[in-house]
Amino acid sequence: MKTIYILWIRQLKRYYRSKPRIIGSLGQPVLFLVALGFGFGPIYQKAGGGDYIQFLAPGIICMSILFTSVFSGIEIIWDRQFGFLKETLVAPVSRFHIMIGRTLGGASVATLQGVIVFSISLLAGFKPYLIALPLALFIMVLIAVIFTALGTAIASLMEDMHGFQLIMNFLIMPLFFLSGALFPLDGLPRAIEIASRANPLSYGVDGLRFALINVCHFSLAFDLTFMLLAALIFLGLGSYLFSRIQI
Repeated sequence: MKTIYILWIRQLKRYYRSKPRIIGSLGQPVLFLVALGFGFGPIYQKAGGGDYIQFLAPGIICMSILFTSVFSGIEIIWDRQFGFLKETLVAPVSRFHIMIGRTLGGASVATLQGVIVFSISLLAGFKPYLIALPLALFIMVLIAVIFTALGTAIASLMEDMHGFQLIMNFLIMPLFFLSGALFPLDGLPRAIEIASRANPLSYGVDGLRFALINVCHFSLAFDLTFMLLAALIFLGLGSYLFSRIQI
């Protein structure tokens, strides 16, 4: 447990020391929130969808958590290249504890990033149900754990950063765009609907949207069940692959 705690705190310290990284990681969510929210807002309202900022903000919060979570996992590659990972793995502690500590640290950073984007969305005109904020925070933590563990699993298979752009283009961006963060999941073509239902982020967006504005496509119980199962699966997969890293 001490190892988990140390790695957890180390991840948080690394985050707070990197102020340019914090500011830079807010650029894309703020751009999406402002450009899409106010750009497509009138069209969405004319189509009878209501206030697009209300619909969009939970999806943008999830986007921020997704990107930060996966990148936190991929930091393993940097640690491997600079030798820090080797020093960690040769320590007389379980690799499972190391992986869990790193995952909790990365998930905490991603959740904090989501809270910051949530605060910015309030300035953009988002009006959530504040009474459900504890539920919303729990869902944000679940999303962060799932995708930090996924990032760890991916990083455990990679030797260097050459495949990073491939991951961005063929994994992270499709996860985001097919999650229902930008558009409702009702009435989609069959292929897109199947892809959205297989996407773990879809249930995070849906659950967070229910918690914040009381709108959902599936159901809160189904969203939470799916995310809990996904968290267990990705934690197990990440732990297995991390334990097989060769140093």
